[in-house]
Amino acid sequence: MARKAEKPASAVSLTAVVVAVTDEVPRVLVARRMRHDLATPAQQGATAMPGDSPDTLPYGPFDPARHRTLELGLRDWVAEQTGLELPYVEQLYTFGNQYRDPRELMGEPRLVSVAYLVLTHETPVSGSGEAHWHEIYNFLPWEDWRAGRPAVIDALIRPGLARWVDAARSPAAKARRRERVAISFGVDSAGPADVVRTLDRYELLYEAGLVLEALRDRRQMARATGGKEPRQSRKTVETAAGIGAPMALDNRRILAAALGRMRGKLAYRPVVFELLPPDFTLLQLQRVVEALTGTRLHKQNFRRTIRNAELVEPVGRFETAARGRPAELFRFRRDVLTERPAVGVGLPAMRAAE
Repeated sequence: MARKAEKPASAVSLTAVVVAVTDEVPRVLVARRMRHDLATPAQQGATAMPGDSPDTLPYGPFDPARHRTLELGLRDWVAEQTGLELPYVEQLYTFGNQYRDPRELMGEPRLVSVAYLVLTHETPVSGSGEAHWHEIYNFLPWEDWRAGRPAVIDALIRPGLARWVDAARSPAAKARRRERVAISFGVDSAGPADVVRTLDRYELLYEAGLVLEALRDRRQMARATGGKEPRQSRKTVETAAGIGAPMALDNRRILAAALGRMRGKLAYRPVVFELLPPDFTLLQLQRVVEALTGTRLHKQNFRRTIRNAELVEPVGRFETAARGRPAELFRFRRDVLTERPAVGVGLPAMRAAE
């Protein structure tokens, strides 16, 4: 009798974080329907438990027989699911934590995801994935400070984190938790939060049980191990639901990592210009930087920084569609790439949660 083939210990998926900024809104490309073997029940149209959203970053399995390289495989899946032909892509990170796909608890392979970051312009989408552009800050609402401290921080996050700190089993553990909260969200004596610590903030909220994915994973862990399911009150679920829209698997974690990468690169790489048209006004440039960092910038200081760094040059024309006084148009001065190794627009600090 032939032996039943054993399941592989791991599976490799290719994930795309495709970002655009449109009308001062940072957006990410999201799909909902998948046909490949790694698709979750929700992505296949089945009824899923609360928190198991079908919304996912475009992804698919790496097939060595079909894909000559990882990048070509990524491009194939994105084209199939969204209809988009990707421009330049950059590898973001490889995510391979145990149980990041809860199906691993039921004996399925460990899912290792190679994620790529793509900066582009928003265009219509098609394909098989029911794809759409989705505002990034709907998933990560605590990261957008452009209108002041996000209301969700005072209403839900700070009280939730305070309960988490108080629930620590020892004074030392409580002190460590309090320090993490201060560093991540800029409370107490730690000073302003670092805009690049996006992944730290999401992982803290996950560990504290303040996002729907954490509640979903805890239920599935209990069911898989035969343990008692954690008690999740209606208030607990409502609180988590109010702290951003969930995504499939750990896609919100991947998105948080990508946002942090983009913010960090602003200081030393001209990535912001990939999100702008060839000719732009300085106000358009400022608004895109603000959209990515989630902060408001001082207009004159920003323009002084840009001009002193010689990052842009005038094109000799003015914007005619704008109301009021026409604004001068500029373009990225590409010669700067060969003049010095680090080329960026600077990185503002996030205001503290007082």
